[in-house]
Amino acid sequence: MVMFLFLVVALAVVVAAVTLAVLGGGENGPLPEAAPERLRDPLPPDRPVGRADVEGLRFPLAVRGYRMADVDDALGRLGAELAERDARIAELESALAGARAAAAHVSMEKPGREERQ
Repeated sequence: MVMFLFLVVALAVVVAAVTLAVLGGGENGPLPEAAPERLRDPLPPDRPVGRADVEGLRFPLAVRGYRMADVDDALGRLGAELAERDARIAELESALAGARAAAAHVSMEKPGREERQ
């Protein structure tokens, strides 16, 4: 019975000491909240994203991997850049096809004019 009372008192002392240490924080008070680690070098907002930008992109680690907001922002930006580049490529290919057709049309008319002269 004495051993049981000793264990109960020891357990109460340990619980009280831990509670005071956590809530009291000692001399300096409780530890301040740590600011979440943020993406250091995000993709540049003022110019198109280049290969070096993507290769240099490093996401900070979070509790379960990477911060979803950082990854979503980067993927959204890359998706928008790719869509914009695809549209520009399609526009340039269309202009090139039109220029080739016009050049072919001019070259077909040119020999006919020389024969008439």
